[in-house]
Amino acid sequence: MFQTITIVGVGLISGSFSLILKNKKLVNRVIGVSRTENSLKRALELGIIDEALPLEEAVKQSDLIYVAIPVDATIPMMQRIMDLITDKQIVADAGSTKKALCEALSDHPMRHRFVATHPMWGTEYSGPEAAVLDAFTGRTCVICEKEKSDPAAVATIEKLYKILGMHVTYMDADSHDMHAAYVSHISHITSFALANTVLEKEKEEDAIFELAGGGFESTVRLAKSSPAMWLPIFKQNREHVLDVLNEHITQLRKFKSCIEKENYQYLNELMENANRISKIIK
Repeated sequence: MFQTITIVGVGLISGSFSLILKNKKLVNRVIGVSRTENSLKRALELGIIDEALPLEEAVKQSDLIYVAIPVDATIPMMQRIMDLITDKQIVADAGSTKKALCEALSDHPMRHRFVATHPMWGTEYSGPEAAVLDAFTGRTCVICEKEKSDPAAVATIEKLYKILGMHVTYMDADSHDMHAAYVSHISHITSFALANTVLEKEKEEDAIFELAGGGFESTVRLAKSSPAMWLPIFKQNREHVLDVLNEHITQLRKFKSCIEKENYQYLNELMENANRISKIIK
C-alpha cells in the first residue's frame, strides 16, 4: 500500500500503527522522527522503524506522514510538515483534540493533503515499548473535516484504518472535541483525582497495594498516564472539559447528598440509572 511512511513520534500510537502496517505488509519502509534519541534507538531495536532521519529528509522520502505526538507540539510540527509536502503525499495525525489543529491549518495551501484522524484507542503506557499489534482492532477512528481533504487522500486513510480493523466515523472538529471530553478526557481527570484522593488519605502504601481490588485498579489505571500528553489535551479542550467536569461534580454531589441525608432510595435510583450504560457498553 505504501512504499515509505514516516511516523513523527515513536510511542504508543505511532509505534502500534507502524507495527501493524509492517505485520500486514502494507508498508516497505518506516522512518522515525523524534526529539528523543533514546526513543529512536529503542524503536529501531524493537523493529518499529527501519531508520531514523531528520524531519525534512524523512518527509521528502515518504508517501504518508503520520503524526502522533502531544497535541501542543502537533500544531507547529504539522505546520512545518505541510510546508514540505507535495500533492503526491498524505499527512494524517492521531491527536485527541481536533479543533485547534484544524483551525491552525485551515488556510494552509496544502490543507487538502491533510486528513485529521483520531483512532479512539490508548493505554496508560507510553513510549516505544508500549506499542502492540492488536491496538486498533474493533475500535473507532474519527475523521474530522472530511470535506476539506482531498477525496483520494481520505479514501486512502479510510481504507487503511479499515484494514487495521477500525470502524470509521465522521465529525466536525468541535463536535469531536466535545464528545472526546465526555467519553475520554473526563475518565482521565477522574482517575487522576481518585489517585490523588487515595494517596492523600491513605498514607500507608503497603495498605493500598494489599487492599486495592480489581475495581480500584481498573478505575485508577489511567492515573498512570503521562502528564506530558494529557496536560496539553486539557488545555486545548478547556471549554468542553470544564463543561463535563461541572456535570460530573453535580453527579458526585447527588451521591454525597444521598449518603449525608441517608436517602438510600434515591441513591439506589442513581445507581440503577447508571446501570443503563450496560446497554451501550457491553
